[in-house]
Amino acid sequence: MLPAACHMDLYTVLGLTHAATTAEIKWAYKRLARRYHPDINPGDGTAVVRFRQITDAYETLSDPDLRRSYDTSGGRTAPDVADVSYGFEGFDFSVSVGGEQAPTFGDLFVEVFGPRARARSTTPERGADLHASAALTFEEAMQGAERRIAVARREVCHSCRGSGALRTVESRCITCHGAGTVRSTRGHMVFTKPCQHCGGTGRQRQLTCATCKGDGIEARVESVAFRIPPGVRDGARIRVPGKGHVGRFGGPAGDLLVTVQVALHALFRREGDDVHMLVPVAIHEAALGAKIEVPSPDGPARVRIPPGTQSGQRFRLRERGAPGARDGRRGDLIVEVKLTLPKVLDERSKELLREFGCVNREDVRADLTKGQGT
Repeated sequence: MLPAACHMDLYTVLGLTHAATTAEIKWAYKRLARRYHPDINPGDGTAVVRFRQITDAYETLSDPDLRRSYDTSGGRTAPDVADVSYGFEGFDFSVSVGGEQAPTFGDLFVEVFGPRARARSTTPERGADLHASAALTFEEAMQGAERRIAVARREVCHSCRGSGALRTVESRCITCHGAGTVRSTRGHMVFTKPCQHCGGTGRQRQLTCATCKGDGIEARVESVAFRIPPGVRDGARIRVPGKGHVGRFGGPAGDLLVTVQVALHALFRREGDDVHMLVPVAIHEAALGAKIEVPSPDGPARVRIPPGTQSGQRFRLRERGAPGARDGRRGDLIVEVKLTLPKVLDERSKELLREFGCVNREDVRADLTKGQGT
């Protein structure tokens, strides 16, 4: 007696290496199944065991998911061949006239054993995340905002509550007519297997849900409201928990991820949590000093311009910038001075400027000649 296939390497059972292709696996199964089939070897218990090993190995290695699981961990779901009966009266098991690649009874076995309800994983799975975007003005990003967007998401079917079926009065199964089994034939081959529609009971207690077609999940458009916190930056993501696609097998729903797009502002430019702005200052204000009023993200602010202020000089207003997204601490407002020349249109203004130049004869270009030889 050969050892059971579950204690042998499945590739060895088919006479293959672990690098075998799907076509090679299929060809090896056809060749060995013809050789060891019980109808060809009547009364040979070893052939029966060997045939089951071959079928078991083929079922696992021909399925990409099961083969990947077997290659990584050695674990798999063994098909229960006892649930299928078969008869092959008068069938010719010789190679087809079409050659080795022609359809054989092995292809028909795949139809019986392959589609059987393998033990699929029913572990709860988290639903997929959904993605959306929200446009904000600079002011909304500073102060926070609320948004509502329409999201198309997969949700538990409201008709069957996720079961995929509706309970009804028990009746005879319309597929197997109460027999609990269905028969199929190919030439002289006759297959009998449990009815999948009623689970082999011959009775029907449930109807497939018409809303979700038995899937237990339906597509639904939902209006989702969410809050955008103050100080959010351009490109930041807001996570709305549980508003993604519903999870399978009772798993939690995914999240809705909203990417924030903050529009540029005409005056303000954000760097980190600091806000920068360029402020025009007249010559007399810069020379003599002044107190000026400037806009800020949360209202007007006053800035003291000391005498002798130069163009490009910066002044920092503490905690007048953007709120921090994590701790809410405010950044600073950085005011940069830009000296603005007045328009000289009358002779009196020109005369005053000439007099000013005569009184203040400082060489403003002296730095250009420092360090140069004579």
